[in-house]
Amino acid sequence: MYDAGKVIIGIIVFLVIASFPIWYAVAGGKSADIPELEKAAKGDNCVMETEEMRAAHMDLLNDWRKLVVRDGLRYYTAFDGEKVEMSMTKTCLGCHPNKDAFCDRCHNYMAVNPYCWDCHVNPKEFE
Repeated sequence: MYDAGKVIIGIIVFLVIASFPIWYAVAGGKSADIPELEKAAKGDNCVMETEEMRAAHMDLLNDWRKLVVRDGLRYYTAFDGEKVEMSMTKTCLGCHPNKDAFCDRCHNYMAVNPYCWDCHVNPKEFE
């Protein structure tokens, strides 16, 4: 009366097509290779521990932006007690001068498009 056989076959075909990306990824066995990031050109420590920096650098940069722009504060005390200027261009790129080999490589891997460089300038692009 309702062609139950055709409905069931349609549902199965839909589920197979809808879940194809999952099956394809499982059959592939691995995700894309994790990018090798360029090591810091100078300094042994970042402003936070490495694992914390990997997980929360975006929060730190947002905090820095608020502190510099709204409160006029310019310096940050790192976890090791060193005072650094809250500046992506001077502090971050001071240790990681190759934006392409550090920032962009990881952001491309994670498929994120941060808006940091909408306002900030990479000095290397003007050399």
